Amino acid sequence: MAAMRLRILVVGAGIAGLAVARSLRLAGYRPDVVEALPASTVPGAGIYLPGNAARALRQLGLDAPLRPLGDLIFRQVFLDSRGRGLFEMDVAGLWAGVGESRALSRADLQQVLLTGVGGEVRYETGVRDLEVFDSAAKVEFSDGGVAEYDLVVGADGRRSTIRAKSGLGGPAVPTGQIVYRSVVAGGPPLSDWTALLGRRSSFVAMPMGGRKQYCYIDETAPDAPNPADPLAHLRDQFGAFGGPVPAILDAMETVSVARTDEVVLDTWSRGPVVLVGDAAHATAPTLAQGAAMSFEDAVVLADELRKSPEDVGAALRAYENRRRPRCGEVRDRTRERDRTRDVPPALRDPMLRRRGLRIFAEHYRELVQPL
Repeated sequence: MAAMRLRILVVGAGIAGLAVARSLRLAGYRPDVVEALPASTVPGAGIYLPGNAARALRQLGLDAPLRPLGDLIFRQVFLDSRGRGLFEMDVAGLWAGVGESRALSRADLQQVLLTGVGGEVRYETGVRDLEVFDSAAKVEFSDGGVAEYDLVVGADGRRSTIRAKSGLGGPAVPTGQIVYRSVVAGGPPLSDWTALLGRRSSFVAMPMGGRKQYCYIDETAPDAPNPADPLAHLRDQFGAFGGPVPAILDAMETVSVARTDEVVLDTWSRGPVVLVGDAAHATAPTLAQGAAMSFEDAVVLADELRKSPEDVGAALRAYENRRRPRCGEVRDRTRERDRTRDVPPALRDPMLRRRGLRIFAEHYRELVQPL
């Protein structure tokens, strides 16, 4: 089978799916891309991309369109809940030679990825059924269409339909965290990525360009329901925090709420079906590695298909062998960071003042290395 004639379907037109579609285009393939949501759906809030995300985007040829967008992050500042210093991390130094760290609108990132696909995305088209054979997959779409593919890439997120229908795994497992996201205009001046650590909670804010700030707030509350009024809840729970938090809360208008979960699978592929991004290895977003891991998945998957264009199964095994250790490292370090956050502040804060920089910098050590 000629490589360029490989019939490929990418399911999902979010960050992972669009990145994979871009990487496959660069490798000479012409994948079909489908998305269950309508084209009018616009991602909300913001996103923080560490240096390894920038490196992968550079390999996808998408670094230039990002340069005018958002705000560069040179330093991470960690404070206690009263706004007193714990430690600071030189982000620019950490990722030196790898890539710039950036905070930007998630919608802007989505638009950059869309322009890089180079082909049509079929919106409002989900996968109704999937039949997997040794070297092909039969797909029935929600609009009644049926097609056969040599490769199906499940890039449809934590609640992946492809994961379930291919028998690769069940539902994601909740971590017990609730996450709140908001974009704030008119808040206090902020030049650094800034985190205030509370009791089993954290409040992170960062500049994202356009005089706006992206806020990511989480709390461990496994048995509590999502609050009916998220903004009132945040003002009640975090109103006593110090630093920039009171002024940010005063300026905050809208808040989105989500539960975080993990996806841990024995294998990421079955026959010609493979999972990428959160569909394969979702974690809590503590290390801000979700997008970065999706970009890296895209680069490596296309690379392995380039090497083995006549043997999709071999390419998928090689892809997983290269990616699984790195994604496992992210999961382990995420859990470690979350455990540190959940230590009582009376014990945690003095420890972070002494050793926080070394501990937290270590979480990224393996990710500085090339793919």
